[in-house]
Amino acid sequence: MNRSIALSLAATAFVLAACDRPTTVVTPAAAPAPTVVAVPGPAGAPGATGATGATGDTAKGETGATGATGATGNTGNTGYTGATGATGATGYTGADGAKGAPGRTGDTVVVVPAPAR
Repeated sequence: MNRSIALSLAATAFVLAACDRPTTVVTPAAAPAPTVVAVPGPAGAPGATGATGATGDTAKGETGATGATGATGNTGNTGYTGATGATGATGYTGADGAKGAPGRTGDTVVVVPAPAR
């Protein structure tokens, strides 16, 4: 197909180049110049109408192929997860209080009021 198009274009260029050459009229020296004689009188009947020219070819060229789909872009990287903060130190345990003396059983305490003064 591509070669036939190129061949058609080249042939067209040659045909058109051949049409552009100027024509040279050579008049022989011995021939007398023609004399035009106008004859008076009524005009003749009009000539017949010429035939209609052929309709040009309406064929269309082939549609080009559809281009390839572009590649899908890369997925972006996942963002950095922040570091976990440090755990605070454990507080000190308070000191234990002194143990009291064990209670005694059986003692009775009597409170005597002081003498009045």
